[in-house]
Amino acid sequence: MLTAVKVKTAVVGLIYKKALTLANFSRRRYTTGEMVNLMSADAQQLMELIVNINLLWSAPFQIIMAVIFLWKELGPSVLAGVAVLLLVIPLNALIAAKVKTLQKSQMKYSDQRVKLLNEMLHGIKILKLYAWEPSYQRKVMDIREREVDVLKSSGYLKTYSMLTLTCIPFMVSLATFGVYFYLDKEHVLTAAKVFTSISLFNILRLPLFDLPSVISAVAQTKVSLSRLEDFLFAENLNPEDVDTNYSGKSQLMEWVSSLVAVVGQVGSGKSSFLSALLGEMEKLEGTVHRRGSVAYVAQQAWIQNGSLQENILFGTDLNRSYYELVLESCALLPDLEQLPNGDQTEIGERGVNISGGQKQRVSLARAVYSNADLYLLDDPLSAVDVHVGKHLFEKLIGPSGLLKSKTRVLVTHNLTLLPHADLIIVMEEGKISEMGSYQELISKRAKFVELIQVFSEENRSEKTTPNEGENISFDWRWMWLSVAAYLGQNALAIGQNLWLSTWTAETSKISDFTEWQQSRNYKLGIYGLLGFLQGLLVCCGAYVLTQGSLAASRTLHHQLLDSVLHLPLQHFETNPVGQIINRFTKDLFIVDIRFHYYLRSWLNCTLDVVGTVLVITFSSPLFIVVVIPLGYLYFIIQRYYIASSRQIRRLAGASHSPVISHFMETILGGSTIRAFGHQERFIRKIMMWLSVRLEFLGNLMVFFAALFVVLAGNTVSSSTVGLSISYALNSLNFWVRKACEIETNAVSIERVCEYANMDKEEPWITSKRPPVGWPDRGIIEFVNYKAQYRKDLGLALNDISFQTRNKEKVGIVGRTGAGKSTLTNCLFRVLEGSGGKIVIDGIDISTIGLHDLRGNLNIIPQDPILFSGTLQSNLDPLGKHSDHELWEALELCDLKSFVQSLPKKLLHEISEGGENLSVGQKQLVCLAPTASVDMETDNLVQSTIKREFYNCTILTIAHRLHTVMDSERVLVLDAGRILEYDTPHNLLQRKGAFSKMVAEAGITR
Repeated sequence: MLTAVKVKTAVVGLIYKKALTLANFSRRRYTTGEMVNLMSADAQQLMELIVNINLLWSAPFQIIMAVIFLWKELGPSVLAGVAVLLLVIPLNALIAAKVKTLQKSQMKYSDQRVKLLNEMLHGIKILKLYAWEPSYQRKVMDIREREVDVLKSSGYLKTYSMLTLTCIPFMVSLATFGVYFYLDKEHVLTAAKVFTSISLFNILRLPLFDLPSVISAVAQTKVSLSRLEDFLFAENLNPEDVDTNYSGKSQLMEWVSSLVAVVGQVGSGKSSFLSALLGEMEKLEGTVHRRGSVAYVAQQAWIQNGSLQENILFGTDLNRSYYELVLESCALLPDLEQLPNGDQTEIGERGVNISGGQKQRVSLARAVYSNADLYLLDDPLSAVDVHVGKHLFEKLIGPSGLLKSKTRVLVTHNLTLLPHADLIIVMEEGKISEMGSYQELISKRAKFVELIQVFSEENRSEKTTPNEGENISFDWRWMWLSVAAYLGQNALAIGQNLWLSTWTAETSKISDFTEWQQSRNYKLGIYGLLGFLQGLLVCCGAYVLTQGSLAASRTLHHQLLDSVLHLPLQHFETNPVGQIINRFTKDLFIVDIRFHYYLRSWLNCTLDVVGTVLVITFSSPLFIVVVIPLGYLYFIIQRYYIASSRQIRRLAGASHSPVISHFMETILGGSTIRAFGHQERFIRKIMMWLSVRLEFLGNLMVFFAALFVVLAGNTVSSSTVGLSISYALNSLNFWVRKACEIETNAVSIERVCEYANMDKEEPWITSKRPPVGWPDRGIIEFVNYKAQYRKDLGLALNDISFQTRNKEKVGIVGRTGAGKSTLTNCLFRVLEGSGGKIVIDGIDISTIGLHDLRGNLNIIPQDPILFSGTLQSNLDPLGKHSDHELWEALELCDLKSFVQSLPKKLLHEISEGGENLSVGQKQLVCLAPTASVDMETDNLVQSTIKREFYNCTILTIAHRLHTVMDSERVLVLDAGRILEYDTPHNLLQRKGAFSKMVAEAGITR
């Protein structure tokens, strides 16, 4: 066991190391779901084989020894039994080969399922806001059904293995006794010969029982090893693509201590340019020279699950004075005052509990604190408010900022910053079209001038406009049918032994064997018939158990998926996704593959023990005097062992979740980790975690297993009541082992089921349904509305009351933490109110189902999230629109020409997370007018919104105040309260909070 745990630890460590060095084209081959499956299911498969690897030699050894002793009893006739064995083994080998093929298919579907689940869980906010949960739930279930079909085929093959396995002792004994009689007519069966032979045949059962399972496990492990090998030998990033020790001078680019701005339209190659400098791109030709340490701020901020301070320090020591300077420069000090525990506040996975602007500034602070020589900044000002962006440029990035002595390569769409840049690079279609200072490029009057002209127009905004899970219950008929089949099988097995017992009893009473020889064929035939019927029942029992266990597995998966999708969004913001993924991988793997094997073993063994005890008690009633106290002692030992083993299994399951969470977090932030050169630190962290915790748990398992064996061994040796009692106790010992296995593995079922008991969000559909066409006027009214994220926190919205007019355009502004996003969350009931109400067109939204609400509102979120699949499925997940309507939508977003240039057009495959599109293209697909698209694209989106949504009520949450200047009214929030609500003109005349914000942004009207 300890060796197995160490091997698993090493394999998990290798997968983790490999994930940090995968080349980009290799990364596209392996989705996050596939890599998680390698770390959980495949590593687990390897560990379980190593635990039982000794059976590969010990089982054949036991078989050979049993055959040798049978030779001594029955002579050459035992060769007939050996022939049966030799005949069955190749058949089982063929089955194992077929099972291996099916295993590959099953793992392929499992990878697809986990990949989709991973994307769903990371994009759960989008699914909930758009009420897409049922659509994606069906997608997962479709993959799951195909996976279960493969498991079913594999189960049927294993049913045949069980048939041959259970019937082998009978077939061997039948063939041996038959040939024994045939070789010499004078041969008779005495009690000594029969029951010694039967005991030896029974000794054959355990190795024959385990051997096919181990062979099958070897076949499955071979598939896992093949998958691991393919992954571990995938192409790595080539560190020689970038010359990091360059000491010469380049005639083209000498950027030391300069601010280099990179500009261009969406998809022009700006982010790819930075990736090339980092060595993240596949180099085809040319050279990249770089000198000094690097700090990188990705366009989509990568935040670790940890405290805010830990995210900024990023593994380095705390220098308090410099740390405070960084916080001030990155405009984080006001945020620390609002966070519950300041810089010690725990940030959730992917920064789910802080705003987009805060995530970007934390990412920027991490880069600044590293005090690197070269800063690669991929549009870090996109997600922050105007006054914050101005602060960041003046205090940090600009000519007089904290980084003024450093080399800064800044990708930006804010062209007002360009006059302050020392060098400007203009990207177009993946090439540098122009390069020079601001004045040089203006004088050329080329592509750069076009960008400047486009930028003279207005800025951007974020816009908001305003099936119940099926319960499946397990069919217990499968269980009762299984029990009935196995009862019948064991009754027939006992019947066989009783028949032989009666036969040998007759032999001892007669003096003339002529009559006995005449009835020999008849009695042998009855013995064979009983064995044949036993085989049929074994086959039926295995079939029913396979069907029943897969039905239960299907039910558990469906209920788990349904329960997870019904969890409130706050659960995902406060719990790592790895905890859920672990249920869908490792725990479900045990439910699918392992548990019914343990259940079958335990059921067989239980009935064997009961049968053995009954038979021996019937023949020797005094046996009950011994078996009752010994049985009670076994029961006591079993209770202690199971309680300990089960708890260790729970700890092992819980310990695996953080590993998966950390692994997925590392994959998402791979570019950032490599840019900072922190690969070794992350590898040391995961290896220390694995070695200390997992190997400690392995030691505990070994200790308790050894303790149990010692205690059980003492019990067995205390028995001196003969061969039959020792056989019964061996059966009891085996039964306790199987009972422990089934109870400890039942922890996986417990972990899968625990989500069913968690608090769920409100029902998706209720008996009260809004009328068709609701909302038709778009009048939104907040009445004394209050909301808080947790009971122990203050109010995020406090006594909010306002009303929109029919089809009015309202802008919502406020500094970071004012409550803008919370207002949106409450409108969609992502956050339920703690007082007051929200009324839309006369209906209190708290009285209708969530999907009736969310399905009739619409939101264009700030963060663009795409799911793997076709472009068509991303545009229309519910399949409600025709191709013509989709093409019209693409034309409105200026994506029609781009999509028409793709080979498969609407059926173009989107990779995981939309990685084969630029961020700007993803935002256009999502129609998300955030600050990460260029000005020309933003103007297009803004005009599209005004034209296409003219008859809608629009709430616009603005990062840039230019957008809301054209709104009919503006709502100003601060600390969860309404400060002002009026037309932009009237608010400017008042000289209040809004007027002050406009002045800070430098807007003149």
